[in-house]
Amino acid sequence: MRVALAVFLLGCQGGSPAGPLPGVWTEEGMLAEADAYLTDPGFRRDAMLASLRNHDNLYSRQRISSYGLDTRGWDALPEWTPRSVEIDRELADAIGEGRIGLPEGTEPLWDGVRPETMDEWVALGREVFFRYPLRADPYVAFGVANPEIGEAFGLIRDASGRVPGAVIFRDVDGEETVGITCALCHAAERDDEFAIGAARRDLDYGALRIAFHDETGVPVDPELRRRMGTWGPGRADITEDDGEDPVAIPDLYGLRHQSTLTQAGTIVHDRPAALALRQETQYLHANHQRARPPRELSWAVAMYLYSLSPGAAPAPSDPEAAARGETIFERECTTCHHNRVGGGNAISAEVVGTDPALAIGEARGTGLYRPPALLRVQDAAPYFHNGAVPDLEDLFSPERLEADYDRSPVGSGPVVGHRYGIDLSDDDTRDLIMYLRSR
Repeated sequence: MRVALAVFLLGCQGGSPAGPLPGVWTEEGMLAEADAYLTDPGFRRDAMLASLRNHDNLYSRQRISSYGLDTRGWDALPEWTPRSVEIDRELADAIGEGRIGLPEGTEPLWDGVRPETMDEWVALGREVFFRYPLRADPYVAFGVANPEIGEAFGLIRDASGRVPGAVIFRDVDGEETVGITCALCHAAERDDEFAIGAARRDLDYGALRIAFHDETGVPVDPELRRRMGTWGPGRADITEDDGEDPVAIPDLYGLRHQSTLTQAGTIVHDRPAALALRQETQYLHANHQRARPPRELSWAVAMYLYSLSPGAAPAPSDPEAAARGETIFERECTTCHHNRVGGGNAISAEVVGTDPALAIGEARGTGLYRPPALLRVQDAAPYFHNGAVPDLEDLFSPERLEADYDRSPVGSGPVVGHRYGIDLSDDDTRDLIMYLRSR
């Protein structure tokens, strides 16, 4: 690994990125980049700056002013490896009885031993995905304690009684409490099992929060209450500004091949460090900048996300139609959806023509939208960055452009933009949808 690191640093000046080397996406290249990310503050700073597409939005300004400053800013925060355990049936019952506490003998999530192989990084990343708390969450605690309410809003349990994405952990201040992890939004029921990396589109987090306030009497600002009520299942407004731009929870498949991260293309994803930096800063920002995760854990969860796969899509019921649909896809769709997972480079929001609020927002705006990966696309509905189109049939139907359109999950009225494929014949549309369902 040391030889690989030496080769890697030849492409950098002072250990800082000079653009990704040809082998950066190989396993050897990623292990080498791990060393640079973990040990070199200059590399991290330069990689962060290179990954931010628009340095003037709030997301970027926060990071530019606080990250990669060696002994200042977020780098000066204490490193935190929590004691954390997933909530199973027994712990959920205890929470329902008002008892929140870690089981005796719960060890820290990580033992401090740095992985050496990719398999070890991925295994550690899985633990982070399910067990590293983004923050304490009284709303999820309320949903676990009141399972009928929680399950009504998508806080579901698997066959063993586990609540994926919910943990009990010892917080930075020493309090043992309920928190949420990546799995809360990115592990969903599919085919009678949990699909890791799939968006949990039945999670209505806004409605769960409203139920908490209604049942407990804890006051909530009326305007915030109104806004949470507009989110709906599978959507949330997590941006840093005051604009109203709830987004659909995305699937996490195919990230390795996407040149851009987030729906608005906020992050240029030209090397693995870009995703690790996104995870690191997301964790420390979510816990109100009280502590930062060990960078080994940020790198590990990035490697785990790269490993996620949706599995094979179901075979088409009409293979000949799917074959014709693939030809139509190649002709009509690959200008934007051109990479190996059906995603592509960020596109001007003006060209796409869909609701521009997120793309031009002060929080994370770039003026762009990212074409999503088209893996298990049949299961990825509703579509668009804001979940405005309910299914593939409506995606390609001119009816959704009409004033009286009323099938959108986000309200009545036309759903404009992404006119690609709308003018196809009925037969071509059916063939294209047959192909997309087989991806």
